[in-house]
Amino acid sequence: MKVGMILPQGPVHGTGGSWSGISALARQAEDGGADSLWLCDHFFWRPADGPEVGIHEAWTLLSALAVATRRVELGTLVLATAFRNPGLLAKMAATADDVSGGRLILGLGCGWYEAEYRAFGYPFDHRVGRFDEALQVIVPLVRGERVTFHGRWTDVDDAVIAPAPNRPSLPILVAAKGDRMLRLTARHADAWQTAWFGLPDDRFAERQDRLLAACDAEGRDPATLERTVGIGLGDLAADGAPPGWRDVPVDAAAIADALAAWTELGIGHVQLRFEEASPAAYDVALEAIRRYRDGTPPDGPPAG
Repeated sequence: MKVGMILPQGPVHGTGGSWSGISALARQAEDGGADSLWLCDHFFWRPADGPEVGIHEAWTLLSALAVATRRVELGTLVLATAFRNPGLLAKMAATADDVSGGRLILGLGCGWYEAEYRAFGYPFDHRVGRFDEALQVIVPLVRGERVTFHGRWTDVDDAVIAPAPNRPSLPILVAAKGDRMLRLTARHADAWQTAWFGLPDDRFAERQDRLLAACDAEGRDPATLERTVGIGLGDLAADGAPPGWRDVPVDAAAIADALAAWTELGIGHVQLRFEEASPAAYDVALEAIRRYRDGTPPDGPPAG
């Protein structure tokens, strides 16, 4: 199973929101053995009980990361297709994949945070319908096809990416939990993402059952669809401890045990989310990845 780490994009995550801090964490994660790095796609966060927090734009950061790193895969968790014209998004993805040397995972979703849609003038209605149409343009374009599509919200005529994508197998990941989104995942995606979890639980099992039903409805072999899971590290607290990374001890053994548990379910890729994405927190997560890979028991040397 691959293990990725979500990068901070604003001061709330402990870096001060600077590119120097973000890039340093990216290099730390790559050097420490992480398989992938992930970015979210938001303008800001306006909590009801705290100050407004700004978030750097995902594609600009991803382009910079494509040249600041060499090995790790780079993913979006996930791009809101409403924020960019689907044809332009597909072209941006093909270009970023080329710049990164074929390391992009194109994570897509229909968006959910209404406040940023309203603030920046994006329509919030019919989000799944709009997402459906966007996929019918994005997916074939990044596969190197010509596309003509005339929908309710989307209109392209003989669109093509030129120069042609260097990697027509660029993986497309869709974040989904509702039945319509799961059907679209089964129809179009290479990977499914669901979040947020600590250890496997009944909530995950129920979502996975509905994914399998969606695959059956679409005639899709579920073995051809990679399953990925977002893990909130604060959710791995001991029983009775308050939730949230700031409120619980950071425990590499607990993270490693969680990774092993998800592996047993056949999950192909996980993304670790940090409440405080500091170098110290990354060190603990990277130690957990090493423990997971070499089979280190919680309080002992490598097994065997």
